[in-house]
Parts: sequence; C-alpha cells; structure tokens
Amino acid sequence: MRDWMGRNLHYLRLSLTERCNLKCIYCREETDFCKAKQELNLRELTQLMNVMVRLGVTKVRLTGGEPLVRKDLEQIIHMVSGYTQIQDLSMTTNAQGLCDRIQQLHQAGLQRVNISMDSLDQERYRRMTRGGDLQQVLNGIDAALREDMQVKINVVLVRGENDNEIDDFIALAKEYPVDVRFIELMPFSALGTQNDQRVLGSDVLKLHPELTAVAPRYASQPSEDYTGTDFKGRIGFINPVSHKFCKNCNRIRITGDGRLRMCLGRDEETNLRPYLRQYPEQLYDVVRSAMYHKPEKHAFEQAYRAARAMNQIGG
Repeated sequence: MRDWMGRNLHYLRLSLTERCNLKCIYCREETDFCKAKQELNLRELTQLMNVMVRLGVTKVRLTGGEPLVRKDLEQIIHMVSGYTQIQDLSMTTNAQGLCDRIQQLHQAGLQRVNISMDSLDQERYRRMTRGGDLQQVLNGIDAALREDMQVKINVVLVRGENDNEIDDFIALAKEYPVDVRFIELMPFSALGTQNDQRVLGSDVLKLHPELTAVAPRYASQPSEDYTGTDFKGRIGFINPVSHKFCKNCNRIRITGDGRLRMCLGRDEETNLRPYLRQYPEQLYDVVRSAMYHKPEKHAFEQAYRAARAMNQIGG
C-alpha cells in the first residue's frame, strides 16, 4: 500500500528474535541481555503475514537478533515462501552455524543471504563481535555460494577499528561473486553516537577512483552500487546518516517482540501482540493505519540515539 507521501510500502523487515549469539560493538552494549519470552510464534507470524500480503508486501527479509537461534526457522521460511505474493525472501545473519543449515533453509524457500562480516582478521573479528568465529562465517559464505544463492556481505565501517581493511573487502568482491556493502555507523549503541568514528562512502570512493557506478539491482534499494574491471561482484555503499534515502523508503519493520516500527531512525512503535493474541479482528486496521502514517524522514542527524539496541529493533 501507499503511505501519505505516496511511497509504496512493500518491503517487510521481519525480526524473528532479539536473541543473538554475538554482541557486536555497534549493535548493542556488552551487558545487554536478550529475552525470548515475547517472540512471536509460528501461528502469530502466520497471522501477521496474512495481513502483510493483503496490504501489498511482496518482499521479506528475516532479521534479528540472529534468526539462526530460532529452532523453527525452516518452518517459518517455508510459511513465508508459501505466499505467492512474496517474490523475494532473504535473511540477514552473522553466519555462526549457517553452514550446517543453509541447504535446508534454501530448500524451505530462502533465496538470498546477507551476511554480517566486519573484519577478515580473526582476532579483530572476535573483538568486534565479542566472541565470533570468522571461519564459521567464511564456511557459511562458501556453503551459500555452493547452493547458488545470492550473497551480500555487510560491513559496518568503524574508524580506527576496521577501516584499514577496506582494500581487502574490495578485493573480495573482485575475486568472488558477492556484493560487499559498506554501511555507515548508526546511533544504536554508544559507539554509533560518535561522528568521528563514522567512515563515509565518499571517503572510500576518493581512495578508489577506479570504481564505477552501476545501476541498482533492485528498485528503491538503499545501496549505491559500484564495480570495477574484472569484478565478479559489486561494492555497495549504504549511507543512511550522510545521504538520506527517506523519500524513496519502501520498508516497514516488525521487531523481535512484535512491535511495528515504521522507521529505523524513529522510536515510535505499535505493539501488535495484543491484536495478535486478543483482538485479531483489529489487526488489519491497526497495521494499515500505522503504515499510512509512516514518518517522512528519520532523525539520525538530530543528535539521535535509538531507545532500543539494533538487535531489539531488527536490522
């Protein structure tokens, strides 16, 4: 459906959980504790999808937290992919354990994966994720490529942490058929509020004039894509802070605890759990009203810090 600005809202970011087996430095604080008790079950997620497809959703990305912590992930994917209206079903993951499940996930209907990998150095990766295993990520990427799935690698650049690896990530997109996307640091932890730690896409392009712009893979995608000579993949830049793409935003979000969030950079949310559990006849109208009144733009430039961490909101 279209909101009050005429934007076609057809892309759902569906967070399945706020639980995560990592604690990335830009996502949440080290002392945060993830709860499972408010997660939507398969029946509730099906109720929600029934409403979403009625309202015109055609694209879904499963997020978290970490979706792989859900033991019923394959069933959820099978349910979502069963809607003929859904043309694109992807998942964002840290790939810890992905290698062991990717074949079943693909068979269930998953089409693409976005894999978070902020360093190619094992010790730095472990430090930035507070405990992650880089080899599991690399194994997951290889397994997804063997399944002929499209793979995007998300890299949150943090000045003084991993910005000295930019050349290595660009080389990765040249050697392998993967899209490497550099994402601006956003204010979802104390780290993200420091502008001097934010690396801009324009900074990277100044150092790599050999990269040339190419047409986007998908309409209304936030990434500005580039390629180079003999590249098998692409380089993308997602710049939500320095370059707003709000006027073309087509996304809505459901958080891991069942709240409808219309803008990543705004704290306003609608708790859908009462409507899923007590007043299901009102669910459609509540969701439709919230979608219609989607905010005009985010608040990242207004000294904003999100009231909830990224794992609680959903990527």
